[in-house]
Amino acid sequence: MADHLNIADFLEPLNLHEISHDEGYKDGQLGREIAVYAEEFPDLDEAQIVLVGCGEQRGSGLIHGQSQAPDVIRRHFYALYYWHQDIKIADVGNIKAGSLYTDSYAALKAVVQELLNEGKTVIILGGSHDLTLAQYGAYTERRKLIEASCVDALIDIDLESPFRHENFLMEMLTGDPNYIRHYNHIGFQSYYVHPRMLETMDKLHFDCFRVGSVKENIDEMEPVIRNSNMLSFDMTALAYAYAPATTASPNGLNGEDACTLLRYAGLSPNISSIGIYGYDVQHDKDELTAKQISHMLWYVLDGRSRGKREAALDERESFNEYHTAFAEVETTFLQSKKTGRWWMQLPDKKYIACSYKDYLLASSNEIPERWLRAQERG
Repeated sequence: MADHLNIADFLEPLNLHEISHDEGYKDGQLGREIAVYAEEFPDLDEAQIVLVGCGEQRGSGLIHGQSQAPDVIRRHFYALYYWHQDIKIADVGNIKAGSLYTDSYAALKAVVQELLNEGKTVIILGGSHDLTLAQYGAYTERRKLIEASCVDALIDIDLESPFRHENFLMEMLTGDPNYIRHYNHIGFQSYYVHPRMLETMDKLHFDCFRVGSVKENIDEMEPVIRNSNMLSFDMTALAYAYAPATTASPNGLNGEDACTLLRYAGLSPNISSIGIYGYDVQHDKDELTAKQISHMLWYVLDGRSRGKREAALDERESFNEYHTAFAEVETTFLQSKKTGRWWMQLPDKKYIACSYKDYLLASSNEIPERWLRAQERG
């Protein structure tokens, strides 16, 4: 990246001694293998995944400077063992705080956009959940329609709230010009969401998945995430027992659910940015939430490593092919021999990610809802 200095202007290097408490890292740990912006900006040519921290939290009403969340997460992530030697990782440090939180948005957007242009998968360590706007903004500059997914206990369209992190979705989903082709909301908790809000989301043909159905059928989330280009994950989606820094709810996803969803994100050939937000260091008991996030990051690597083995859809010898008809519509399902994942063909001959359940429904002459929703969106 010859023009890396364009983004280095927005970034602060890391103090590795502070992050590791001067203990250093052992042979085989990620801290020894990641190309880190500490003294010199790292060479990103070989990096497939790039971490960037942004501790901006003024959008959640917290005015006491930058959160140390990204560095606390790093401390635990760097201490994990590096199993996936085929995945090269870099860490470009933290976004410099702007005089206004919107300045921090602009800096984060510029950095993510530049990294996306270089073909990198970007992982953002937040910061409050409204930073999702900056993450999305990196795509709007490219003027391409995208599919976005968000994991959150709440649906952040509270127009009466003065806090950006509780209403930012409104701008993201309805702003003009808009580049959201489709939006998925994963893990909402019904008792925190007004029923009319769900009706509105349904009218917009957006898909919302209640936390109970996500936990019961988590494999149904794999095609949802596989079809997405960006994933935003608010730690409030986890139950307090698994993420004690988030005091949103005693109920929610557990730690393994979160790791599974992030593994699906790593597996996706379409996801190019992942943001993890809403981690409040000051409420974290024994840094357990930071450890949880570090495990989630490890599973992104695991998914990316496995996803590299997947064949292209036109390599038909690598897929089982099933022809079926439902409601007088003929279609084709493909199942990968390498990963077991499924795709189904739409009338325009394009394939979208689906699940085994969709195939079973079609085989029983029922229209899979995923197929129907894709048709409604055109």
